[in-house]
Parts: sequence; structure tokens; C-alpha cells
Amino acid sequence: MTIRQRNEVNLISISGGKDSTAMMLLAYERGVDAQIVFADTGHEHPETYSYVEYLNDWCHTNWDRTIQVVKADFADKFEARRANIEKLWSQDGIPRERIDRAIAAMAPSGNPFLDLCKLKGRFPSTMARFCTVELKHNPINALVDELLKLERAVISWQGIRAEESPARANLPEKDVEFGRWDPIPEGFLIYRPLIRWTVQEVFAQHHKHGVKWNPLYEKGMARVGCMPCIMARKGEISEIASRFPAQVDRLERWEKDVSDCAKRGGASFFATDKTPDGRTLKGEELKGRSIGIREVVEWAAGSNDPSQVKLFEDNDQIPSCSSIYGLCE
Repeated sequence: MTIRQRNEVNLISISGGKDSTAMMLLAYERGVDAQIVFADTGHEHPETYSYVEYLNDWCHTNWDRTIQVVKADFADKFEARRANIEKLWSQDGIPRERIDRAIAAMAPSGNPFLDLCKLKGRFPSTMARFCTVELKHNPINALVDELLKLERAVISWQGIRAEESPARANLPEKDVEFGRWDPIPEGFLIYRPLIRWTVQEVFAQHHKHGVKWNPLYEKGMARVGCMPCIMARKGEISEIASRFPAQVDRLERWEKDVSDCAKRGGASFFATDKTPDGRTLKGEELKGRSIGIREVVEWAAGSNDPSQVKLFEDNDQIPSCSSIYGLCE
């Protein structure tokens, strides 16, 4: 059975960001019979969750569609992880006190991002971006698998643009995802309709359909998914700290929770090269060393004296708009 002989499902994955929203609007204007899905990582900004609700209302009113929310669930993995800690850490000479603390902390919180990090005893990094696979790809792929089992043809729309990175510049408009299946099943196709679009065309698509973009783009954010993303720029970190201090407070709590589950006794959200003095810690220096979110905020503020850092005196000094895309009027 070929893809043309199956009942097609256009699966449109949105993140609340500009590109996936423009892609969804493109499907709408083409009259595509689409199924829209949002993978909730548990680490989105509250304004992104509100924006996805706004898009859901727009889809319901204008397109008779509802955005389906999928979420990873790791609750069934904690018991085995606790058993492994009990068995293996003592063999590696980890102090009993730390083992007991890790076992006690190794319990599901119900937040996918936090639970994944607790199980791994670390946060993702630029060299180990397990967050994307575990929290976005896998929940959506599970939905794809269900559709394929029903002998549906799945056309997976992805809001990827060539100008975003050299790696994406070489991607074709249509493709199959090599490496995910062996052999690749019939009835699956990746479609990247925005691959040659510019960022100006993306925002113009919002204007064309009278759809607001995520308000975070007017608050210094280059990306509006995870808040913050492990790939966040220095300027974004400063904007987050000044505009959304509650997000920094949350990460500080999460760093403690994940540290309690970490074999080396510490875990920090950002990589160790994001430090006030700019040094990269290696080898022995890394043992027991944790660069916390507060230190990263100090580094992002650019002060030589972290104890004196204060990004703004009060909220009245925060610019109402600081878009890197020129969205401010």
C-alpha cells in the first residue's frame, strides 16, 4: 500500500513559535485537512501556554480544528532508577548520605522536563540535547505510530527554515526521516513548506491572517519554546531575568531537585562555560562544582562584581518592547 492509497493525515506540529504558527496558517489557507499537535515539555513560559490557547481558539473559530496536546510521562521509570541507585552507586563509592538523598528525591513531579532531568541526574546541554527527542519528538512520534498502525498516510509538517542554520540549509522540502525506522514504513513523509521562507515572510503570514504572534518576541526573545532554552543567547538570559524573575526562581528550585538526584552531587541548568569569569571547567575542576542559574544571570548582566548586579532598579525601567526582529512600532 503506497502513500497515495492510504487515507492521508496532515500532522502539523506547533510550538507556539513564529515558524510553526506561520506553517499552520499556510495549511489553513490551502484548505488542508490537518491534525494539529502541541508537545508540552513542561518548561514553556506561561505566555506561550496562553498563546497556544489563543491559537486553539482561533483554530476552533476559523477552521473547526482543535489543537491536540501531547506530553511525555516518565512516572513508570522512577522505581527502576531508585533500584539502580541503590545497587550501583555504593559500588562506585558514593557516600551513603548522598545515596539516601537521591533515592528520596527520585520521585515523579508530573512535570515532563523536570522528571526527565531527575532521572538522568543532569540537565540537557548543547552537546546532549536529549530534551528535544524525549519531550517533543517521542510524544509526537508515538502519535505518528498510532496513525501508521491504522494504515493512515502521515505527512508530518515541520516549520523548519533554511536560513536558521547551516545544517537546515541543506534539508529538502520533502523527505523521509532516515534512522527512525528500519525499514522506513510506507505512508510516512516529512514536509517542510517554509524551508525557503525568510523571517520577514513568516511574520507577514501572521499579518495576512490577522493572527498575533507570540508576545515574547517583543520581549527580547529569539525563541519562545522552553523558557529558557539551553541555547539561549546572553541577551535573552538578561531579558528573562529582568522581565520574568519567577522563571529564574523556578530554575533555582529545579537545580536543587536535580542536584539531589545527581551522582556527582550537583547539577546546573546551563553549561559550565557560562560563568561570570568566562572560564570553562574541565576534568577535576568539574567534580562537585555546580554553576547555578544565579551565577549565569550575573554573567549575562556583564558585571565584574556579581554581588553588585542589578539589571534594572524596578520594572518601570524595563523597555516595553525589545524585539530582535524589529517588531516594535
